[in-house]
Amino acid sequence: MNTVMWRPSAMQIDLANITRFLRYVREVYDRNIENYDELYRWSIRESENFWPAVWDFCDLRAARRWQQVLEQGDRMPGARWFTDSRLNFAENLLRYRDAHSALVFVGEDGRRVTRSYQDLYNEVARLVRAFRQAGIGKGDRVAAYLPNIPEAVVGMLATASVGAVWSCCSPDFGEQGVLDRFGQIAPKILFTADGYSYNGKAHDSLGVIQAVLDRLTGVERLVIVPFLADTVDVSAFPAAVSYDEFLGADDQPAISFEQLPFDHPVYILYSSGTTGKPKCIVHGAGGTLIQHLKELVLHTDLTRDDCIFYFTTCGWMMWHWLVSSLATGATVVLYDGSPFYPGPQRLFDLAEQEGVTVFGSSAKYLAAVEQAGVTPRTTHKLPALRTILSTGSPLLPVSYDYVSRDVSAAVQLSSISGGTDIISCFALGNPVLPVYRGELQCRGLGMSVAVYGDDGCPVTGRKGELVCTQPFPSMPVGFWDDPGQQKYQRAYFEKFPGVWAHGDYAELTPAGGMIIYGRSDAVLNPGGVRIGTAELYRQVETLPEVLESLAVGQEWHGDERVILFVRLQQDSLLDTALVDRIKTVIRENTTPRHVPARVIQVADIPRTRNNKMAELAVRSVVNHQPVKNTGALANPEALELFRNLPGLGDTTKEPEAQSNA
Repeated sequence: MNTVMWRPSAMQIDLANITRFLRYVREVYDRNIENYDELYRWSIRESENFWPAVWDFCDLRAARRWQQVLEQGDRMPGARWFTDSRLNFAENLLRYRDAHSALVFVGEDGRRVTRSYQDLYNEVARLVRAFRQAGIGKGDRVAAYLPNIPEAVVGMLATASVGAVWSCCSPDFGEQGVLDRFGQIAPKILFTADGYSYNGKAHDSLGVIQAVLDRLTGVERLVIVPFLADTVDVSAFPAAVSYDEFLGADDQPAISFEQLPFDHPVYILYSSGTTGKPKCIVHGAGGTLIQHLKELVLHTDLTRDDCIFYFTTCGWMMWHWLVSSLATGATVVLYDGSPFYPGPQRLFDLAEQEGVTVFGSSAKYLAAVEQAGVTPRTTHKLPALRTILSTGSPLLPVSYDYVSRDVSAAVQLSSISGGTDIISCFALGNPVLPVYRGELQCRGLGMSVAVYGDDGCPVTGRKGELVCTQPFPSMPVGFWDDPGQQKYQRAYFEKFPGVWAHGDYAELTPAGGMIIYGRSDAVLNPGGVRIGTAELYRQVETLPEVLESLAVGQEWHGDERVILFVRLQQDSLLDTALVDRIKTVIRENTTPRHVPARVIQVADIPRTRNNKMAELAVRSVVNHQPVKNTGALANPEALELFRNLPGLGDTTKEPEAQSNA
């Protein structure tokens, strides 16, 4: 068994929300449950009692309770939760209306803006009024191209208040990346800022939005939020209005929250776009709410006294998870900009300044600050900090050592894992369990998580496919524009019919925790950011020299980096100038995170017999792993072009361009 890195005290266990919940279950459901393992088994065995217990313990606000907890519970997908209930997502997040700090925004330039719970409610109420005057209502889409600023939270809450559907992508996406997402959902209102700052540099957003609007149909109103400047000239854009003008009179209207079915859509998030345009994943209000409250209240032990921070953009599911903390009355800290500007200690400065109690980041971030020599134990005063959360990619054991040694041995380090697909977690932290080096603490309550071998049978103590064998409330309502749910079925249920296959390579440990080894599919994951290969291909192959391209993730110093292979037109050669053009077209039309670490020319690309590029086979070769089934390839000899390439060695000695043609 691995080393114990942290263990809760008897007092911490006794005061934890999850301990109070266990007592509640004992009393209300008359169950003899003594510890987390027993509580977990009960939550799976009696899911139709467990989820109502979460509803009541976390005090979900609803105009009408349910007639049936679970309908068609033997079907996945197809199961429906809390049928005939009526609630509003935003009403639950706006239950507090007092002077307590709801939002604290800090920019990388040091600017700081706060909203009390009363301020937040009033601003949302004004935007709700504006939406209704603009004819925005149930089922309409509201899209946002915004930095991580309070106006994004206000926009989301107002959207949910009227029963519309919120969808956001971060402002570092280029024109095509925005169109690939918003072009599918036809938003009626589009929010944007004038720009954003990153690493001390200002970046314009209005030029991208101008190009997007030339090709995006259905937008009736563009709302522009001043961020880089105090005011913005909106006259260059048709049907545009400044944010303050759109809000209207600075008064205090009341919100009439639309009461909607449990599975009414609240968010549209996006897959990484591996095989084409990103899939539009529709999440229901009730499922998102109850799952987030379970994770925040029970697994993260969040209370009104907490100050929670997560380094995220508005397009990542962790932003949605973070913002749900408002339902607990906690203070939510928003940060926009580089986590390393003006120095690598920036986020720990923020944690000290704001008294952060729960600090969220990525595995890559923790590795990077360790490499930069950041030692908060000796440089910062963090008496309030009790939990560090990490997600985005597997957290290496050495990062557990770093946090214990250089941050604080008293801090609970919780690696969590789930995804955009479920807008929540399959495995995560637990305030009453020990933290073992290199392991996620536990499977989430109510989540029937297992690891399957290739034969579809559960395994323990060895690697396999992470699956979920029972329905759970935060499963997607469906995919946008997916008649008969064909894309939805293929995405999660094709491998093991009736069982959710998540696409993660994982292991259940003897301690009851999990180890995540990374993605089991072809999705790229540098620094914990999921990137679909098709997003790169669509940009690279616009260049006349490029016939086709293939991208894989190479395991690199505990992380992953993107390697792009290109097959060029006859007589074309990959030189430094062409590499620069390839990287530029990717950066300008997707995000800087999509830019490959290396670009390599190859003479051929292996394909399956039905003419699909064999990405996984190439990835295996690049990472010196066996290729399981070369018999499925039409040209297996092409794999030899990818073996032992010198350009995939020491980065300090690599050429910028390389040919293996």
